[in-house]
Amino acid sequence: MDTPTALVTGASRGLGAVIARRLAEDGWAVAVNYHASAAAAEAVVAGIRSAGGRAAAYRADVTDEGSVRTMVTAVEDELGPLQVVVPNATGPQPSVPVEELTWQHHLDQLRFFVLSPTLLVQAALPAMRRLGGGRVIQIGSDIVDRALPHVSAYTAAKAAQLGLTRSWSRELGRWGITVNLVAPGWIPVERHAGADTQNYQAAVPLGRMGTPEDVAELVAYLASDRASFVTGQQISVNGGHTLG
Repeated sequence: MDTPTALVTGASRGLGAVIARRLAEDGWAVAVNYHASAAAAEAVVAGIRSAGGRAAAYRADVTDEGSVRTMVTAVEDELGPLQVVVPNATGPQPSVPVEELTWQHHLDQLRFFVLSPTLLVQAALPAMRRLGGGRVIQIGSDIVDRALPHVSAYTAAKAAQLGLTRSWSRELGRWGITVNLVAPGWIPVERHAGADTQNYQAAVPLGRMGTPEDVAELVAYLASDRASFVTGQQISVNGGHTLG
């Protein structure tokens, strides 16, 4: 079936799951990528289908070129050509003081935020060019603006992800492909259960914590025709937390 499709990586839980469901609400066929949580990914797919949408789950290591290409081929064969790619998958972000920082710490972060988006875009480009347009919507972080200690490898990789976004927006614009980056603040999800948010929330001008739905709404907008003239942008979703 030749239906334009959205691929969301790391979509078995957290932000990715909510983004996948939100895109399905707008009529996209959604490829739900996961690495280890098959049951959780299938639950996301089941929820989308029960609401009348189209979706399927795909296991892949999004930092491995062969795995990414195999996944994209399967997605396009089963759901339709990729027109939206949302690189959302991530790994651990350890707290490491600079005197203990190693090159491997940097590589671990660059694999998810530089290598993975590169592989995903490369695999999706043929379909986007054939369709006459597409959307790459990176999930970044406002950590780049917060400059926190002990997370320099993560911060550097997220800054590099923003650099990719800006460069690719110029390079791919001639094919009608937009490239943007959504930069959430701290958005509590399942893994933050029980965390104390009081101090963080007190510094948010809007006076509340953000929700995954806040992020998903922006992704849905950027995926839509309404955002066809928006590219190369970093848009924060943090209630104004990083205002100067």
